[in-house]
Amino acid sequence: MITGCPYIDLYAKKLRSGETPASREMLKAMDLVERKLSDSTVTVDTEKTQRARELIERYFRMKLLDWELFVLALIHCYYPDDTLVFTEFFIMMGRGNGKNGFISALAWYLTTPDHGVSGYNVDIIANSEDQARTSFEDVYDMLGLNWDKLQRFYTRTKEEITSLRTGSYIKFNTSNARTKDGKRSACLIFDEEHEYESDENIRVFRSGFGKRRHCRIFKITTNGYVRDGVLDADLALAASVLDGEIPESRLCPLIYKVDSEDEVKEREMWVKANPSLPYFPTLRVEMEQEFAEMPHSKTVELDFYTKRMNMPRSNMEIAVTEWANIAATSRPNRVDRPGLVCTVGIDFASVRDFASANLHCRIGDRRLDVHHSWLCLRSPDLGRIKAPWREWAERGLLTPVDDVEISPQLLANWILAQAENHYIKTVALDSFRFALVKEALRSIGFDPKLYGNVYLVRPSDIMRVQPVIDSCFSQQLFAWGDDPVLRWAANNTKLVRAGKSGGTDTGNYYYAKIEGKSRKTDPFMALAASMCVEETNDEDVEGGLDMGVISA
Repeated sequence: MITGCPYIDLYAKKLRSGETPASREMLKAMDLVERKLSDSTVTVDTEKTQRARELIERYFRMKLLDWELFVLALIHCYYPDDTLVFTEFFIMMGRGNGKNGFISALAWYLTTPDHGVSGYNVDIIANSEDQARTSFEDVYDMLGLNWDKLQRFYTRTKEEITSLRTGSYIKFNTSNARTKDGKRSACLIFDEEHEYESDENIRVFRSGFGKRRHCRIFKITTNGYVRDGVLDADLALAASVLDGEIPESRLCPLIYKVDSEDEVKEREMWVKANPSLPYFPTLRVEMEQEFAEMPHSKTVELDFYTKRMNMPRSNMEIAVTEWANIAATSRPNRVDRPGLVCTVGIDFASVRDFASANLHCRIGDRRLDVHHSWLCLRSPDLGRIKAPWREWAERGLLTPVDDVEISPQLLANWILAQAENHYIKTVALDSFRFALVKEALRSIGFDPKLYGNVYLVRPSDIMRVQPVIDSCFSQQLFAWGDDPVLRWAANNTKLVRAGKSGGTDTGNYYYAKIEGKSRKTDPFMALAASMCVEETNDEDVEGGLDMGVISA
């Protein structure tokens, strides 16, 4: 790669030569940068990059690392029409690598006359106020340390920093997106994106974005435990960009991670996820200590894989299966064909909260599922559900119920609608819940005594079917269609060893919620109930099934 900018060329050479081990995604990023910058009309403003380095190192009293200089140079790449080559940066790296400190310095530089854009307003956004303040306070403290030199050029309060020369501000913002319309941002910084379960916040900020010259977005994050949220969507987009599928994109994804779980055990590979590791001895000591503790603490092990190595690893005491297996369920289920032999599972903790029903069909080894949920809008836990349920309702996957409770007849009516197209042999539900829905089920022809087509599920039934569900996940035999509600519920579910708390480990597992109030499991538990009574009927499908993957 020859760009004339040593910060880009030398870093790319280190990664490509193997001098610095790099993830597959980072090597693809080097190819992307080369493709973009090989355009003879592109200009890399090395002089401005050097000036930015001098200012940051002088006032923040830090020495920029090779990966930071690489990013600094990439933000100064321009097309002949004075537009940016890269308008958005997605940076994922392990915890403790100084990404917040770097983004703080970068935010400040963008407000200076040396950057050269008036009114270059910077908004920092995070889920919590403490996180949003992190980078803001870095700049606030830097100004305080250099106030004798910089008080002529800046004003600062605990809420806003303003450049008197350029009229640019730096502000921090929390996750109350509804109050953020009408911003005049030129730079948006989304911090710790892995915590975002919905893109509502991002969409609101972006709605008033793009009106200034050289607008940029920075998303910085580690990996995390929220699956099927904003982070996974951006990782999918990044993969498409890195694979050259969206050549017109101006996104620059920089994804620092190990390439396999085996590499976690190779300390020389840790730098793949932690580019600052060669320069931060304290970080290495912390990581080595955590690595030594992993065999003795499941929590430390999970954090090390997820937060240090950006390699999310499900733990049998924490997640029902690997996220990749849950994501693989997003394939067509083809249940629009009439005449399938099915079972239905029902689950709810309380009809005053959340309820779900699942239509399940087994064809050979494959399992096809269609689910629907109901959400009580008067539930005291409604505000704690950090999931885009309004969007799910618009898609017809969930029905909001504005009443004191969810009427069991709503579930019965949904089952009846499914029965118009399919033969439902059995409805299965927890025996403790049956009394609440008995009359509604009987009204549509389902009763354990009268018709023998209702099965009351016991804990031992769930333990019996758990290995089957686990096998279906691991072999990726589930087809749920594009159903984020069911994926969300599966990801909210953990496995717990039966009898372990009493000191009599049976080797069997039951399902439990990872968090009791905000992370509902009812849709997945309805699926588990439906599988307790699943029936095989291979004759229902002619010519096999198209199990191609659709986008989640």
